[in-house]
Amino acid sequence: MRRSQSRRALAELAVPAFDVLDVVEAAERAGVQATVSSVASALHVDQPRASKLVTSAVDAGLVSRVADKADGRRVLLVRTPRGRATSAELHRARQAACATAMADWTEEERTMFAGLLTRFVAVFGGR
Repeated sequence: MRRSQSRRALAELAVPAFDVLDVVEAAERAGVQATVSSVASALHVDQPRASKLVTSAVDAGLVSRVADKADGRRVLLVRTPRGRATSAELHRARQAACATAMADWTEEERTMFAGLLTRFVAVFGGR
């Protein structure tokens, strides 16, 4: 039962609109502009699928589309106030889930895991 509850909690953090929210947040942090194309690239999906995911995030009130002032044909994606609040909530929930999963790990094990995970993500993200 406990394992099932944990899986459900993690599944709730995997809503497709949240994936778009994460991409837009990462772009904001990097100082670049998020677009449907950048969402497609980051999520490794085709343009039509990315457009549907973005529409889901817009419909959820997490992201809004704004015209690019430099190029009126281009549409940029920005987090809404609700999106920023949801990002913060997701970060807290993900951190809590990780803390629970690693509650009985030693500091050495956590450090080793962080290093291995960083290597894994670097390789996996490059594919």
